[in-house]
Amino acid sequence: MSPLITPADRIYVAGHRGMAGSAIFRALERGGYHQLLTASRSELDLLDGPSVQAWFTKHQPTVVVLAAAKVGGIQANSSYPADFLLENLKIQTHVIETAWRSGVQRLLFLGSSCIYPKFAEQPIKEEALLSGALEPTNEWYAIAKIAGIKLCESLRRQHGFDAISLMPTNLYGPGDNYHSTNSHVLPALIRRFHEATKANAETVTCWGTGSPLREFLHVDDLGEACLFALEQWSPAPSELSYLNVGTGVDLSIRELAEAVAIATHYQGEICWDITKPDGTPKKQLDVNRLKALGWSSRIPLAEGLARTVEIFRHELAQQLVRL
Repeated sequence: MSPLITPADRIYVAGHRGMAGSAIFRALERGGYHQLLTASRSELDLLDGPSVQAWFTKHQPTVVVLAAAKVGGIQANSSYPADFLLENLKIQTHVIETAWRSGVQRLLFLGSSCIYPKFAEQPIKEEALLSGALEPTNEWYAIAKIAGIKLCESLRRQHGFDAISLMPTNLYGPGDNYHSTNSHVLPALIRRFHEATKANAETVTCWGTGSPLREFLHVDDLGEACLFALEQWSPAPSELSYLNVGTGVDLSIRELAEAVAIATHYQGEICWDITKPDGTPKKQLDVNRLKALGWSSRIPLAEGLARTVEIFRHELAQQLVRL
């Protein structure tokens, strides 16, 4: 079967400087795609609808990958619910609607595994969407992502717009956010254990009980999955137009903390603050649909963690040099 996109396509990667977007950009480059269009936030504000329309008119992309989003961890979602809902709804609507009206031939929207109900049957199949209540700690972001998926689905159904969506599990790797208060669990652990190692700290305290189960996908694996879907996946009208992307393997946060301790060479004690929230008790994606199409993740967690810690340390060293 011929690829559904070709090197002749002008591919706009929205959010190319973000963690997921940069990985998708790298995967496209490795795949031989060099007519790649990008725009920084100063060049194009995706919250401004008319600016988005003008940019599409000028640059005329034929394929769009929408990886731009406002993201953050439990604390950020809890503190800024309106920001997470409003900004993501605007970004998605402006880009997806403009792509459709501009005659874009193919669009890939990047969702999130948080769209699924808190107590969905595990591992989570794509059909679980909208079958139950969401996890309260990130429901605002999840609601926005669900709206994006449904907008793609509705345009596909009503107007034949070739829009597909991928739902990645928890991501890690180059380009992650290591902020001390508004990052996701894995980068937060990497920073905490790295600092503890440097300080020769006797203990490190982590949030919650350590019992929740999570699945982690290296962001470069996600990039390859997006390229695969763009080239190979064309769902029939009767099929779902969104797919899960993950490893199909999970581990407890306690096990994750121990793995990060090994990767950062931390040898002290790990303590758990049970007054802090755990979030969803288990979240593992069923990735059988994507596997049946011919794609599986390739980067084991131990290898990915080692590479990620090395990159994190290099970035810290570069920051110190600039100071």
